[in-house]
Amino acid sequence: APVAPGEMVETAGGVCKFPGQWLSWWQAQESCEQQFGHLARQPPDGVLAARLRDPVWVGQREVPPQRPPQRLTHTTAMLVFRERTADRAARLRTPLPTLRALTACAHVQWDTASSNTATLFSVAVPAQANALQLRAFAGRGGVVRAALVVRGHHGPFLDAFRADGRWHHVCATWEQRGGRWALFADGRQRAGAQGLGAGHSLPPGGILVLGQDQDSLGGGFSARDAFSGNLTDFHLWARTLSPAQLQQARACAPPRDGLLFSWDPGALDVTPSMLPTVRVRLLCPVPSEECPTWNPGPHTRGSELCLQPRPFLCCYRTETYWHLQDARSWPGQDVISQVNALANATVLLPDPLSEAHGVLSLAEASSFLSTLESVLVKEAAPLGPAALLAVMHFLKRVTALGAGEPEPLMGPWEQLGQGVMSVASLVLEEQVAGAWLSISEVVGGPMALVAIVQRLAPLLSTMLTSERPQIHMQYHHAGFSGVSMVHSWFTSSIFQNALGGPGLQPQASNSLDQASEVQRFLSTQVGSAIISSEVWDVTGAVSTAVTFHLQHQAQEPSVPSPHPSPDTGGAWATSGCSMAALYQNSVACFCNHSTNFAILLQVYDVQRSPEEESLLRTLSFVGCGVSFCALATTFLLFLVAGVPKSERTTVHKNLTFSLASAEGFLMASEWAKANKVACVAVTAAMHLLFLVAFSWMLVEGLLLWSKVVAVNMRPGPRMRLYYVTGWGMPVGIVAITLAAFPRDYVAPGHCWLNVHTDTIWAFVGPVLFVLTVNTCILVRVVMVTVSSARRRTRMLSPQPCLQQQVRIQIWATVKPVLVLLPVLGLTWLVGILVHRGPAWSYTAMGLNALQGPYIFLVYAACNGEV
Repeated sequence: APVAPGEMVETAGGVCKFPGQWLSWWQAQESCEQQFGHLARQPPDGVLAARLRDPVWVGQREVPPQRPPQRLTHTTAMLVFRERTADRAARLRTPLPTLRALTACAHVQWDTASSNTATLFSVAVPAQANALQLRAFAGRGGVVRAALVVRGHHGPFLDAFRADGRWHHVCATWEQRGGRWALFADGRQRAGAQGLGAGHSLPPGGILVLGQDQDSLGGGFSARDAFSGNLTDFHLWARTLSPAQLQQARACAPPRDGLLFSWDPGALDVTPSMLPTVRVRLLCPVPSEECPTWNPGPHTRGSELCLQPRPFLCCYRTETYWHLQDARSWPGQDVISQVNALANATVLLPDPLSEAHGVLSLAEASSFLSTLESVLVKEAAPLGPAALLAVMHFLKRVTALGAGEPEPLMGPWEQLGQGVMSVASLVLEEQVAGAWLSISEVVGGPMALVAIVQRLAPLLSTMLTSERPQIHMQYHHAGFSGVSMVHSWFTSSIFQNALGGPGLQPQASNSLDQASEVQRFLSTQVGSAIISSEVWDVTGAVSTAVTFHLQHQAQEPSVPSPHPSPDTGGAWATSGCSMAALYQNSVACFCNHSTNFAILLQVYDVQRSPEEESLLRTLSFVGCGVSFCALATTFLLFLVAGVPKSERTTVHKNLTFSLASAEGFLMASEWAKANKVACVAVTAAMHLLFLVAFSWMLVEGLLLWSKVVAVNMRPGPRMRLYYVTGWGMPVGIVAITLAAFPRDYVAPGHCWLNVHTDTIWAFVGPVLFVLTVNTCILVRVVMVTVSSARRRTRMLSPQPCLQQQVRIQIWATVKPVLVLLPVLGLTWLVGILVHRGPAWSYTAMGLNALQGPYIFLVYAACNGEV
């Protein structure tokens, strides 16, 4: 029989629950995480596999739930409606066909000084001026309220987005069948109903106008209804798009099916006062592509769009599952009953394996947090493990309210954040240490609570403006402010007791280094209210260098007591951090993420875990060192070994010198990041030398073409052309780039070109050109060598056997590829794929680290040195 909703099934790897819901991949992951489980990470086995009927989502070990979306840069033209006048509009030249359904989307930047009703776009038909409009105004609290007008019928004004000076993606959908309509803003549905213009299509010959209300066909504009702000990326479809397709449109990748108008200012009659159009750089979220699934029919893995609803399995280790089962009989259920009774709702679940019913609203969450806080404050007895587990479950639900797209448009988000901080502080009190120890098997320790609180950062960050640059939240009890840290270990008793148990001592060692580490561990204590720290911008989490200035707490002198390091639940990450300066009352710490081969050909930010960054940093430094030594040795051999002068040796010398110098600067960029001027200088030098290296790789290809394909052995004035190509063009490119975009020569966390601007193409563009040309040259050379090998075989043996022909031709193909790939730089093609995952980064780093030794072997062999 098929698996029933809510049924628990034992598998070889543990216990799995089938919720019976159909959710997106991210929603499924969050649902399982709230119930202290995880998505099934491997295909179901045995009986369970046979009882599934539909493909199910499969989890990924390396992807945390609620990962914020990365964003891509999209540069396009925008229309600037600077003021509300009747003479600023943009009209589509092509009349519209009959419309039985439509979707219109645009990126809008609302004028914060404008509060009157404005028309974002309007469609008029010969028989009716108000055929379709999207109208909006900025109400109280700076919230823009929008309404759809269809055939003169006006929908209600409802909250859409904030008038905060930022770009917002706004969409409206309508279809004549049932008059169904919906408004979306920033990827979420804000309103929707039916009965608006039902049963009537929009006749052909309609005129589309942006920024004005049409009182007549294509005209009749008035300043009263004019739009004030900026508008770009407008698209119009003759159908209604699904939520997943609207996400694609928001990601600057609009679906092509049914598209009537794709954003092109050249296809619009724009008022002369609005010309020329202004270029704008949008930050578009990466479209949710595909997530892993398992299909029970053919028993194979697959993938589907992550936003597609699918069933799923929530799985647990067997020990964890039985521990959660026992939680229903744990003492301390009275706190759960009190909270639920005061709230008149099921706020805290007695059974941690059960699912909360209904969707938690923002107002309900704030109210429930207040109730929970009041009960915890008045509770005389320590919080029991059952109640603590229920509180953790509820806090997970609260912080998931803005999951994926943090966007506090309306409501008491700051109040909600204060409530979470207060409740979290109360459950970190010393008397709760025993309860934490009881549930450590399930949640992993108090650091799990830290991770929950950390999710507030992206939610609250969008409330920050230039007028309000910070949000301060504090709880009057000790709570978070009482947590202190010895190096990377939390030493508050709550963390000590829950994670390691009291009484453990650091082990002494005969090693002087280890003894020194123990001494510093025992004597160094930093008091800090910081639980965790991340750097965010509009694109999400940023991997960048940061300097922390930590103020010392004034404390009475005391003898520090040793505490054990936590072995579960996480801790402070100190990788890449060092003390920059020590003052009388404070200390400055510098944390960085080093550069590596993998970032050279990136055209946008790729988020990596600290472990991946650390491994890449180490391997890159080692790889750079090996390649640098090999290239330097090759260059010295050319100088001292008495190699006869020729075009070939001159080209080889220039290539090895430039590539060795570039990799030397790449290694030095690690120490240049602390000084902005030095970082700019190193970036300019790296840009120049890597371009020079690739230019001489191009010259290697041209020289190879002349010797093998064109068979031109006569010396000529080619070396002048080669020097212009190898040194002249890179110097020109770097000079122009540095003069035009000097600020883009420092990227966040790296001494390299800024990937958030188009300046990165001053390196990637020439490199892709060189690699394309050299690829064509290599293909042509292989064809020539294969043809030559075939002729040579026939001359030596008029009737060679088939096996001999195949063997000779395979070797004639493989040999030039193996020899010429590193010389022509074609191993760098892998660098274009580093955004596909960590494996590609490691591959790119490894291949390019081996380029130097390989060039040494090839050049030495060609010149008789080995």
